[in-house]
Amino acid sequence: MKLIQTHIPGFPRIGAARELKFALERFWRGESSEAALQEIASNLRARHWAIQRQHGLDFVTVGDFALYDHVANHIQLFGCEPARFAFTGEESAASRYFAMARGGHAHESCNCVHNGAALEMTKWFDTNYHYLVPEFSESTTFELNSQRLLDEVAEARAAGHPAKVVLLGPLTFLWLGKERDAAPGFNRLGLLEHLLPQYSRLLMQLRAAGAEWVQLDEPILGLDLPNAWRNAFEPAYWLLNQAGAQLLVATYFSPLEENVSLACRLPVAGLHVDAVRAVSELTSVADWMPAHKVLSIGVVDGRNIWRTDLDATLATLLPVLAKRSGPVWLSTSCSLLHVPYSLDSEASLDEEVRPWLAFAEEKLAELALLKAALSADERVSGQVARGFAEARSALANRRASARVHSAAVAKRLASLASDERASRRGSPFVQRQKVQRERLQLPAFPTTTIGSFPQTQTIRTARAALKRGELPAAEYQQAMREEIEHAIRRQEELGLDVLVHGEAERNDMVEYFGEQLDGFAFTANGWVQSYGSRCVKPPIIYGDVQRPQPMTVQWAEYAQSLTTRPVKGMLTGPVTILQWSFVRDDQPRADTAQQIAAAIRDEVRDLESAGIVIIQIDEPALREGLPLRRSRWDAYLGWSTKAFRTSAAVAGDATQIHTHMCYAEFNDILPAIAALDADVITIESSRSAMELLGGFASFRYPNEIGPGVYDIHSPRVPGSDEMAELLRKAARVVPPAQLWVNPDCGLKTRAWPETSAALQNMVAAARKLRAEVELHQSDTGHGA
Repeated sequence: MKLIQTHIPGFPRIGAARELKFALERFWRGESSEAALQEIASNLRARHWAIQRQHGLDFVTVGDFALYDHVANHIQLFGCEPARFAFTGEESAASRYFAMARGGHAHESCNCVHNGAALEMTKWFDTNYHYLVPEFSESTTFELNSQRLLDEVAEARAAGHPAKVVLLGPLTFLWLGKERDAAPGFNRLGLLEHLLPQYSRLLMQLRAAGAEWVQLDEPILGLDLPNAWRNAFEPAYWLLNQAGAQLLVATYFSPLEENVSLACRLPVAGLHVDAVRAVSELTSVADWMPAHKVLSIGVVDGRNIWRTDLDATLATLLPVLAKRSGPVWLSTSCSLLHVPYSLDSEASLDEEVRPWLAFAEEKLAELALLKAALSADERVSGQVARGFAEARSALANRRASARVHSAAVAKRLASLASDERASRRGSPFVQRQKVQRERLQLPAFPTTTIGSFPQTQTIRTARAALKRGELPAAEYQQAMREEIEHAIRRQEELGLDVLVHGEAERNDMVEYFGEQLDGFAFTANGWVQSYGSRCVKPPIIYGDVQRPQPMTVQWAEYAQSLTTRPVKGMLTGPVTILQWSFVRDDQPRADTAQQIAAAIRDEVRDLESAGIVIIQIDEPALREGLPLRRSRWDAYLGWSTKAFRTSAAVAGDATQIHTHMCYAEFNDILPAIAALDADVITIESSRSAMELLGGFASFRYPNEIGPGVYDIHSPRVPGSDEMAELLRKAARVVPPAQLWVNPDCGLKTRAWPETSAALQNMVAAARKLRAEVELHQSDTGHGA
């Protein structure tokens, strides 16, 4: 039997107890030094490498760690920080790094409105991880700054670990960026010839530093690439291969399809493929790969938390191993960045569901079992047999569990599927708009927020005390009522037109709903990094979903009772609940989405019955779920938009349905967004300086729209003039009568002082625009 080696594309960064999150936030508050932050980062790296070696991995992965984002790391690594930040060179690397991530640095002499704003943020392929978008123009230059990475290699080697360094490949790095402040006709692919020499220098340095392999991530090989990009791969890698490092090109998230032969013939020492999402291609890859190259097979799912079917995985691997004479590595399908750290800290997890799961550490153990099973080593045969038997038993128990399937849910879905009206509003938008405007009597440029307000320490302390059983439920509810009243009063004082209750009672926009729906399980410490210090704890959908009772009605009713202004009922949409959960893999995702849609539909009906006149059904993850291959878009958009419409269509014409989307490129799916038929859509757009609205304008988006006028992920408070200018840009491409005014996203992560200041400026900006429109109408002789 041939020698099998194991490795992983990457490991979670945040730590078992979210040490990185808390260290970052202390540093940002000025409570600790950069040296203290770097010490915690170094300790986390050492711990993660030790865990990889303890589980028998042949290499530890170096370079996957980032204080905020790995793409931002590469911006500094290759010295292409955007000129608009006006860095002088006297700042520390950390201060520049966090200025790009969080905003706030620029010379006062620079008159560019947007120069101090953070880099745009968008989704990492089809995941819920957000990366910082590099900005490129014809003036972009590259200068290698490799000391940080070389120091990490030295750390790993000093600890006795064989190191495999991971980098973004040069084509993917450029692809993930955007042209900004660039001349017409500029294409960032043209920068490749200037970037490659810096990569070559780095590869030579890494080889000299003792890195045994360098993994170059090129997941764009799984996309529908323009020919110019496809044709750039071979010459680029021919040049990089001259540096003498052993290169492993890594692809993941999507089948290679027409790029199979291209990937296999690249002049590198090895290729990693995702055999979870593209298992059908494994035979083709094995056929195309030259015998002398390493074939790294990602057989353990790096995106989901279900235990691996070890027997089925062996059945997949054995024919490939039989036909290949060359070296084979086993791995996870992609970086383990997307799954929680370990089941060891989940003592309170549902006892039946727990054995069905594998988090990052357990996935390392699965790789070790597969490697041992293929090694035919008698010394571990008993251990292997026990491990396989345990996995077999857990999978059998999951399939047989009475909690997984519900006849009542199946009957409900069949009823909705047979009713064509179940996913269609009663009247066209134009008719609904007239009824809603008469009912709501809102001013031009109505102001609102996306939903959440700051989750203060008082709120968190009360929630924690309730969970520990130290605070009676009645006292907790009273505390949350007081927080809701505080939010309502603050909004009235600020002059907002449409209010929200602030979501004080909600721990997370998905987890909160999952906790009240059948078919969900929850972790205590199953945290996953979303961006920077922001972590989420995705629920686990293990069975059929239904709503036993109302989830939000009492809070919405209470908030509305406090004011005469409309208060939005706030719901998370079915596709977002699906995308931001770990989803069962024993039925199509479309079926699970329709089950969630039926539950949200019931909540919409009850909110409307309780007198709530505006209901927001957030779908920030709609674009995220889009398959990476265009050939699969129609099927996904068909069932995902139907799920939203099913949840909303129960509302009458006079009830205004809002939705919210953020941090994604929407232009490709504008017809599908229009097909949602929401009365109002709010979108993230401030980081892109309203660029996203261009597509909405050319598409002639028919309904009302609220482009975000300030970035809530940055502590920076923009002035009212800056926001007004963004609104003027929006009004040039969207009819002013269709425009709403709102932040980019919810305000949960911000503090009250900056929230109040920003909202005060936002209301002032809206009033400026109203006055300008009224003046224009007066000058042109048109009435309001």
